Amino acid sequence: MGSACIKVTKYFLFLFNLLFFVLGAVILGFGIWILVDKNSFISILQTSSTSFKVAAYVFISVGALTMLMGFLGCLGAVKEVRCLLGMYFAFLLLILIAQVTAGVFFYFNMGQLKQEMGSIVTKLIHNYTDGSGDNLQEAWDYVQAQVKCCGWVSYLNWTENTELMNRTSITFPCSCKKSDEDDALMMPQKGFCEVPFGNETQSGNNPKDWPVYQEGCMEKVQGWLQENLGVILGVCVGVAVIELLGMFLSMFLCRRVHSEDYSKP
Repeated sequence: MGSACIKVTKYFLFLFNLLFFVLGAVILGFGIWILVDKNSFISILQTSSTSFKVAAYVFISVGALTMLMGFLGCLGAVKEVRCLLGMYFAFLLLILIAQVTAGVFFYFNMGQLKQEMGSIVTKLIHNYTDGSGDNLQEAWDYVQAQVKCCGWVSYLNWTENTELMNRTSITFPCSCKKSDEDDALMMPQKGFCEVPFGNETQSGNNPKDWPVYQEGCMEKVQGWLQENLGVILGVCVGVAVIELLGMFLSMFLCRRVHSEDYSKP
């Protein structure tokens, strides 16, 4: 009966660690995505926000360590090596503590992250230059076109751009232009666009004449970020549950295995 119980525990621990390994790969992939993505709002944050870049490296480190622990757990369960099982339990405990600490840190710093987003985008709009080919500008153009918004709080944020407001004809940010569903599938336009047959006026470039979305991107971008962070936190909670089960099973198996046999094939 005891031998059968050990076998069942061993194979359950193996399956848990296999799933643990996969979830670690997901966390690792998310961290890499934050660093390499150049076509969404993530690229703006990871280039301009130090805390977000640190978060990416934290995800990569935790993901890699989680995959390593999953491998050691599988090996320790199959080979019934008490040393590996003990190390596995200790590292799982450390990872769990690190995850809880990181989760609490990000929860209490969400307000600061939102403030950083606002200041980053406002500065980007203020310094936007037509035809510069800057990666951050292209990323923001992509966000405005895909989310169908303009500016941060509203389209009037673009009135703070000196180059744009110095135009004598009706000129607006191309990526803010209202479009139908078919146009949304096309690559977003970049830079500044003039209204066809626009005439010079005494009032200059009047924002009220721009054919653009008037709603700002703040609420939509923050909602997108909140949703994606919710998914990641959900994955982390799932990993934490598996970690607790793995710790319990590894401790149970470690106490049942009375001797190490390194000569096992």
